[in-house]
Amino acid sequence: MPSSRQGNVNTESVDNYLKAILALGGPEERRVSSTALADRLGVAPASVTNMLQKLASSALPFVEYERHRGVLLSAEGKRRALEVLRHHRLIETFLYEVLDYPLEEVHEEAERLEHFISERFEERIAAKLGHPKFDPHGHCIPAMDGKMPAQTSEPLTDICDQGTFIVDSVSDEDAPLLKRLKAHGVTPGAQLQIKSRSSDEFVLHAASASKALHLSRDLAAAVRVRSAH
Repeated sequence: MPSSRQGNVNTESVDNYLKAILALGGPEERRVSSTALADRLGVAPASVTNMLQKLASSALPFVEYERHRGVLLSAEGKRRALEVLRHHRLIETFLYEVLDYPLEEVHEEAERLEHFISERFEERIAAKLGHPKFDPHGHCIPAMDGKMPAQTSEPLTDICDQGTFIVDSVSDEDAPLLKRLKAHGVTPGAQLQIKSRSSDEFVLHAASASKALHLSRDLAAAVRVRSAH
């Protein structure tokens, strides 16, 4: 993927803002509020406003920002966000498949490395791995040209019926939760039965597990599933 780094705005902090806007905007590329960004990044709202103003006013803006209306990625910002996301997910896959890192540890390592690898290194990792389409958490890896396939799965919290589903992906941002899910067989590709659900709890049973797993609604949102049929 061609680099879209722009002079003095190329920092880890900027990359993290762009990734957060991409994630919060979703496939629909919705406008993202400063409050949502502040919550996700763990920074003060005033700091978010300051950063967004800088990103919007650079020579080649990374974002389109209007106070009280939120922020959108510009074409350049989206290219950079997808580039960093590709780095992150390729690194996670390399750590997991080649270096035998535990699943719950690859995200933190990839967060540190994603900003610094060269295009050559990115290409070598992809080739070594056989140009994978998904990372170990089940997330799509952006192609070299930035294309991402449409997502057909749903968050577990959006499923209204009991029944059998296939785990599509699990969030990579909560290491203790990942470890717990893995211990109960809830991993990408696993068959999962929703035994019961209420307004605040889901009871799940993976085909490979001996015991059911009870998850709060907030934690269940970290799992995406698709129909088993």
